[in-house]
Amino acid sequence: MAPVPRAVVDTVRRLTNEDEAQAVMAEAVQRRFCTPEMLTDELDRGRTAGTAMPRRALAPLVAGARSVAEADAWHLWRRSGLPPGRWNVPIHDARGGYIATPDFWCDEIALAWEIDSFLHHTSLEDHRATVARNARYVAAGIVVLQTLPSRLRTEPDKVVDELRAAFRTAEARPRPHVLVA
Repeated sequence: MAPVPRAVVDTVRRLTNEDEAQAVMAEAVQRRFCTPEMLTDELDRGRTAGTAMPRRALAPLVAGARSVAEADAWHLWRRSGLPPGRWNVPIHDARGGYIATPDFWCDEIALAWEIDSFLHHTSLEDHRATVARNARYVAAGIVVLQTLPSRLRTEPDKVVDELRAAFRTAEARPRPHVLVA
C-alpha cells in the first residue's frame, strides 16, 4: 500500500505519453484523492530521473486545470499573449449569488472560457444545466466563449483568434460588477 500521491507519481513515471500521465493525475485530483501540490511534493521527494514529463503534464493542473482538455486550453491561453487569468474559480454577482465556475476566468475584463465537450453534456439534465449557466453569464453581463475540446488540438490557431476576439469584445464594454469567490 502506498499513499495516493506516491501511487500516482509511480504510475506516471512509467508512462511515455504526456496526455496519459496528465489524465491519470487529473483523475486523482478531480476525485479529490490528492491535490496538485501533493503530486508536486511527491515528485520533489523522489529521485529526479523520469520526472521531466510528469512535471510538464502537472504544470497546468497546478495552475488550476482539471482535465487534459483544460490543460490543452491552458497551453493555448499562454500562447495567445493575453493577460493571465484563473482556472475553475467560482464567480458571483454583486449580491453574492452564484453565477458559475468557468473553466477559465479573466477577471480584469470578466471573460469566461468554457471547454464544453459533448461527452459531458449528453443528457437532457446536463444540457439544461449548461443552458442555465450560459443564461446566468448573459444576465450578469459576462462575455463567455465556448470551445469544443477537440478544436484545441485540431484548430488551435482559430481558437486563439477566437480568444483574442472575445477578449476585445469583453474589453470594449464596461466590466460588469461580478466577483471571484
